[in-house]
Amino acid sequence: MSAALNCNICFIGGGNMAQALIGGLISRGLPPTRITVSDPVEKVRLLLAEKDVCVTDDNIAAIRDADIVLFAVKPQVLASVLKPLKGLFEGKLVMSIVAGAEIATIATLLATDRIVRVMPNTPALVQTGAHGLYATEAVDTKDRELASQVLAATGLTLWVNSEAQIDAVTAVSGSGPAYFFYMMESMIRAGKNLGLDEKVATALTLQTALGAAQMAITSANTPAELRKNVTSPNGTTQAALEVFDRAQISQNIQAALAAAQKRSQELAQELSESSK
Repeated sequence: MSAALNCNICFIGGGNMAQALIGGLISRGLPPTRITVSDPVEKVRLLLAEKDVCVTDDNIAAIRDADIVLFAVKPQVLASVLKPLKGLFEGKLVMSIVAGAEIATIATLLATDRIVRVMPNTPALVQTGAHGLYATEAVDTKDRELASQVLAATGLTLWVNSEAQIDAVTAVSGSGPAYFFYMMESMIRAGKNLGLDEKVATALTLQTALGAAQMAITSANTPAELRKNVTSPNGTTQAALEVFDRAQISQNIQAALAAAQKRSQELAQELSESSK
């Protein structure tokens, strides 16, 4: 990530996701002095100052010398944060991890079209995130590589072909960790019902989730093939999977992700209208 290491990066908003990215960038060699964070909360600024990054509550001052400005604010304050910065982005790449904030909305508020929209997810906090990125043709190859380098500090980066696909990314990976946590909760509860101590049920469930994900990532086989490989005819796994099939778990998961995608689309429309 040599190109990104030569950039001054500003974060508007210093919450958990911004802190994850900052930690990842520093661990990859970006000097803390090249990072500026603007946040209105003093407690957040003090926490970030311990990492030796520059902190302020003045957004205009924060972006002045930045090559890359990454917005990590709540959607409901987007317009109030961006409007005072309009016209100040000549020579700067804008990145946004603001949920539901479409590029057209940000472009109008800032008067720039050099924007990369990102849908991250919370495993970025432990450097295992999955980030979906989109940019219009106004963003050149160099800027795309810069954006990838910034996000690669905390996990996988994948570009999608249309902004509409960001809603699908939101449904699959943006909200995805909660689906797996839900499954973990259910398995732990089932283990307790079957007589296991809660600590034992929890440890077995979490390690199994980790192991299954690692197998799926490293194996040449697809998840479907891996499932078949561990399902013996008339065995215990088959008995469990037959219950899943009777309950139409697969169909329900697909319906759930479709609902998440639809809600993502609705939120984007609501944010666009409120920012006018």
